[in-house]
Amino acid sequence: MAVKVENKERVVHITMDRPPLNVLDIALLRELDAVLTACAEDTEIDVMVIQGAGQRAFSAGVDIRDHTPEKVPEMLEVVHGVIHKLFMVPQVTLALVRGVCLGGGCELATSCDFVIASEDSSFATPEIHVGCYPPVALARFSSLIGYHRAAEMILTGRKFSAQEALTIGLINRVLPRDQIEAGLESLLEELLGKSGAVLRIAVKGLRELSLKGFSDALGRSEDLYRDELLNTHDVEEGIRAFLEKRKPQWMHR
Repeated sequence: MAVKVENKERVVHITMDRPPLNVLDIALLRELDAVLTACAEDTEIDVMVIQGAGQRAFSAGVDIRDHTPEKVPEMLEVVHGVIHKLFMVPQVTLALVRGVCLGGGCELATSCDFVIASEDSSFATPEIHVGCYPPVALARFSSLIGYHRAAEMILTGRKFSAQEALTIGLINRVLPRDQIEAGLESLLEELLGKSGAVLRIAVKGLRELSLKGFSDALGRSEDLYRDELLNTHDVEEGIRAFLEKRKPQWMHR
């Protein structure tokens, strides 16, 4: 099993465990979706904590091998299914980030209600380097962090430090690596001191009001990906170059 689950007094800890960088393949994402569905039905749980195993990565993103034209429809379905599920579960969701948080991993973490990160972690949507783009970020990041910051993340693919991510509003809190567990416990104490019933209603309203138009935007992002991006020469070249560990030779078409 690539997804581990541990229950602790109104909190469920969900760990993605696919060494060394917790890359998200289709099998792991389907497993994660099933775990989220099961946890959502547990009325004894008020908070979900999602993290990557180890110290190197929350997740380095969706497996590049699942970006090929024949796998893209299924890949988009499972990735976006998990994102939609995170927006629908009744519990408060919290991403605990250590190390790199890239691509689909970054989209996953920032779809949680809270993001706590170690100060040595980093965030990026680097798909542009391999001739792709991040569909969820395309649909959501402008409203989350502002158009120009979203453009910098998506169109340059550069890494943002945890402190930069905090400054632009991508995440909530940054802590030294050796204090991140204590920081998590502090936030959980804040949340669990509240009425679970009220938390569920408040987070439901918060998501519904802040996500107006998101489903339509994501649908359009998916259409562009399937109908235009996949018809370019450069998307195939970018993926091939990554797998062959060489610099892509763009044809700009």
